[in-house]
Amino acid sequence: MNIVDTHSHVDMIEGITTEEVIQNAHDAGVNNIILPCAYPRDIEKINEFTLKYKEFYGLLGVHPSEARDWTDDLYDKIRVLAAENKKIVGIGEIGLDYYWDKSFNDIQQEVFIKQIRLANELNLPICVHDREAHLDTLNILKEHNHGSKVVMHCFSGSVEFMRECLNAGLYIALGGVVTFKNAVKSKEVAREVPLEKLLLETDAPYLTPVPFRGKENQPSYTRLVAEEIANLRAISVEEVASQTTRNAHEIYNLGEI
Repeated sequence: MNIVDTHSHVDMIEGITTEEVIQNAHDAGVNNIILPCAYPRDIEKINEFTLKYKEFYGLLGVHPSEARDWTDDLYDKIRVLAAENKKIVGIGEIGLDYYWDKSFNDIQQEVFIKQIRLANELNLPICVHDREAHLDTLNILKEHNHGSKVVMHCFSGSVEFMRECLNAGLYIALGGVVTFKNAVKSKEVAREVPLEKLLLETDAPYLTPVPFRGKENQPSYTRLVAEEIANLRAISVEEVASQTTRNAHEIYNLGEI
């Protein structure tokens, strides 16, 4: 089985070594792992991880919670690194997060738009963080994104919002939340989303799937996400793995499967 974890903060996993993360992933059939960037200080670190480990690809960007730390120098730094390193396969994770602090929503929106423009300039896909900001996120993407493929990371919306995203050409990424007993919306989305628009992820070390909930997440658990989605759709896990891996390779240009 060949699975791609399209969103994993491997650099933040503390309980095991990076080499153990990779071995566990291989043992579960997870052969490629995409590392997003959250903090400005981590841009070079993510780039270096992709150069050191063949299994890793990277996304560069600034998380909405860190938008106040954005400087236009970061635009140039990301542009240069992406040009030099073909394993930088997207801009992310970027977007809007109104959950913790609504006092700088305007700054979040401004930085989101700047990074969308960067993705467009580089002809790279966009990985979007959207937490309690569905309408603004989608409206900004519709207005400002011109040509970049878009992945809605850790999708938390309803089936109705999913359909709006699909109508706008976006892709849906699901992770460990889909295994949670009370995650009704995520399970409904998992049943309804077309397989050709679906990606798998962990968001490790966060959002660990059942039966390991409460412990540190890791890329190998992407297989548990695939198994849960297969169960919800009454299809084989091989079918889920095959199509989502194909999607990941096409969106992020990971090369031949």
